[in-house]
Amino acid sequence: MSIRIAAASPDFGAVGGASDLHTIVGALLTYGLIIAVLMLVISAATWAIAANSGSWHTAQKARLGCFVALGGATLTGAVLAWANWLLDVGAHL
Repeated sequence: MSIRIAAASPDFGAVGGASDLHTIVGALLTYGLIIAVLMLVISAATWAIAANSGSWHTAQKARLGCFVALGGATLTGAVLAWANWLLDVGAHL
């Protein structure tokens, strides 16, 4: 019994104009992850400083920023699976 590991990138050979699509999707995923990580770092630092100084309202907003950043990173990663699915459906139409 063998285990097959799914590919970690979209199948761009399934559609025409694949090189342009590959460049666009790659750039959007990269920018999305960079922005999510930067937002997480800034929100976590703000949360720590605000909680230490007793500013509960700012700490609450920074905590929400951390959760939004984690959600954004998760959704950005999920876009890869969605792009694979769309390209697979497009190849069968």
